[in-house]
Amino acid sequence: MASFVAQSVLKLFLVVCLFQISLAGRKLSEVVQDQPQLLTYHNGPLLSGRITINLIWYGKFKPSERAIVSDFVTSLSSTSTTTTKPSLNNQPSVAQWWKTTEKYYHLTSKKSSLSLSLGKQILEENYSLGKSLKNKQIVELASKGDQKNAINVVLTAADVAVEGFCMSRCGTHGSALSSSNGHIKAKRYSKFAYIWVGNSQTQCPGQCAWPFHQPIYGPQSPPLIAPNNNMGLDGMVINLASLLAGTVTNPFGNGYFQGPAEAPLEASSACPGIYGKGAYPGYAGNLLVDPTTGASFNAHGDNGRKYLLPALYDPTTSSCSTLV
Repeated sequence: MASFVAQSVLKLFLVVCLFQISLAGRKLSEVVQDQPQLLTYHNGPLLSGRITINLIWYGKFKPSERAIVSDFVTSLSSTSTTTTKPSLNNQPSVAQWWKTTEKYYHLTSKKSSLSLSLGKQILEENYSLGKSLKNKQIVELASKGDQKNAINVVLTAADVAVEGFCMSRCGTHGSALSSSNGHIKAKRYSKFAYIWVGNSQTQCPGQCAWPFHQPIYGPQSPPLIAPNNNMGLDGMVINLASLLAGTVTNPFGNGYFQGPAEAPLEASSACPGIYGKGAYPGYAGNLLVDPTTGASFNAHGDNGRKYLLPALYDPTTSSCSTLV
């Protein structure tokens, strides 16, 4: 009986891990694989060329909160952490984490490449569509950004409810028809890529901000201190990072993924709940700790930032890759 209960608790925790990296339509009943399956390439386009990431802020966000996310985006392709501070030369960085996605491009016949940069930031502070959004309204908000050679990221504030949020997902990525016929290096498509991530701080931190909050199920180890001292925004960075990796390697549903196209395992979602070596249910892994704040992290970013980023599936080793 005790063994059955223990197994049940473990399964419930694995479900919580899936919450953090869930995409639209992801089923919470999916089972985490001890050894991730090979992600299959379905012959569709990956995002390539010079791509800007536009941030659409829906609801109230402080400038300091917006800076946590924008600094993460600029850190993806930054070299400043290895040039302005010699002491950080051998330290793990956001840019180093992102380089794992380049391996997917090397495996395709087209041998394309990708360069990311921060684009526009659009503020929708007046809740123009209300505080309860449907999926179609997320797409409407995403459409406010440039629709050519861009990824439009919608970030909703803590007081905004979104269809499926906290029940089946923490964020999603997808594509939508472009009103300007602009698209991303794929002339047969008239679509643009978008991402949505919600701030779970008051609605469901146990699902979408772990390990900075205790999970609602499973092993109850003490939560970690968030590296930017903001559980909600640091949780959003984790989910945004996961969804960005999925977006560039499977933008239109026919790139790299495993399983059904409507609920795929992708570059990061194939490695749920793993942030450092030695991770297991209830334990994020062996992480770096800031000696001053006690915060846990695994990557350095621009402007002295520190971030906790999820493991990525390495297609060359068929395993989950971590920075530390």
